[in-house]
Amino acid sequence: MHLTPFHATRRRLIASGILASTLAAAGGLAQAADFPDRPLTLVAPYPAGGAADVLARILGKTLQEQLGQPVVVENKPGAGTAIGAAYVANAKPDGYTLLISSNSTFTLNPALQPKLSYDAAKGFDAIGIVGSVALAVLVNPNVKATNVQQLVAAAKAKPDDFVYGSFGNGTSSNFAGAMFNSATGLKMTHVPYKGSAPLMTDLIGGQIPVSFDTVVAASQQLKSGKVRVLAVATAKRSALLPDVPTVSEAGFPGVDMNAWLALVAPHGLPPAVKARLEKALAAVMASPDTQEKMKQAGFEPGYSAVADWPGMVTADIAKMKAIAERSQIKIE
Repeated sequence: MHLTPFHATRRRLIASGILASTLAAAGGLAQAADFPDRPLTLVAPYPAGGAADVLARILGKTLQEQLGQPVVVENKPGAGTAIGAAYVANAKPDGYTLLISSNSTFTLNPALQPKLSYDAAKGFDAIGIVGSVALAVLVNPNVKATNVQQLVAAAKAKPDDFVYGSFGNGTSSNFAGAMFNSATGLKMTHVPYKGSAPLMTDLIGGQIPVSFDTVVAASQQLKSGKVRVLAVATAKRSALLPDVPTVSEAGFPGVDMNAWLALVAPHGLPPAVKARLEKALAAVMASPDTQEKMKQAGFEPGYSAVADWPGMVTADIAKMKAIAERSQIKIE
């Protein structure tokens, strides 16, 4: 069959395109087979000392043993975790930039802020859920209340003396405080901080009387008596603080907020790279040593793969929006 110059050119273009696609695919497979061949960055979107930072350092050390390359933890705090999240979402999806963060990043921020610098559902590939951590009602020792009932009575008697601090606008800490206000009938003003570490510093120093923080951040301060815990803001008691009642047990039902944590990468990972990371994380989380370290730090280990990250996140955002409306949670 005689080919016109047009058809001959078209065939050459198609052939060259197929060749280019084949070569690109082969190159991608080769790159994935070599992954990782240099250090990885694990972003914690909080200041050093916060719960996500503690977990990042536990996982970073054990991940590098599985992957055979250093895993460098990099703190990128601010904007209720949005700065660190956006940084990772916009990074090259090659597996070398990862994010460890909580539902503050993935469902609470989107529930409160329609215009974020990242898309929580579509901007990430999930490597896996790694566990959760309970939130606690903490007070400075100068606060005379030793239980939730006494705190509520004191705050109602002198409302101008009581504000509560959280580790950021729209975080699980903020949600816990707002739910506490709603359940108790209090109207404590919310004071947001840029992370758990500065929040704890001001609670210890007496700049704020009350805070809602993770048991991870609070555990060492509780042992030294620098802060006091009145209750946990979850449905069940914390394994780290088994003698501390829940807010519901203290007589104020409806407060149930914890922080679940996930390891994610920018959306668009090569399948082989994603599989390599998933295998490494599964091995890390199956280690009794890792589980024990997490428990000692106050985390509840709970590994699971995520088959449908966009679906899971979208559904949870809808639930958090409903809670925000009921509890009148807003970004100040």
